[in-house]
Amino acid sequence: MLVLVCYDVNTETKAGRRRLRRVAKVCEGTGQRVQKSVFECQLDVALFEELERRLLAEIDPLQDCLRLYRIPGTRGFEVLEHGAFKATDFDSPLVL
Repeated sequence: MLVLVCYDVNTETKAGRRRLRRVAKVCEGTGQRVQKSVFECQLDVALFEELERRLLAEIDPLQDCLRLYRIPGTRGFEVLEHGAFKATDFDSPLVL
């Protein structure tokens, strides 16, 4: 399934800036960044649950916001992209 990870980490303190780096590092190891605080991840259920656990361990729920969108691979699903950034299509060959 496709998972969108969106987060907003309070960076007013040194601890907040550290949390932001750790959250981004977890996401970078799992998916591709499509905007500064938005990642697309292609995961199965077990990997989704692991990602959720790892992210919840990093954020401060009193100061930060974490949103995980699970998008099932249903027929007719599409992503419309506009602008300079073009995401990697992991379903097509990565090496040409």
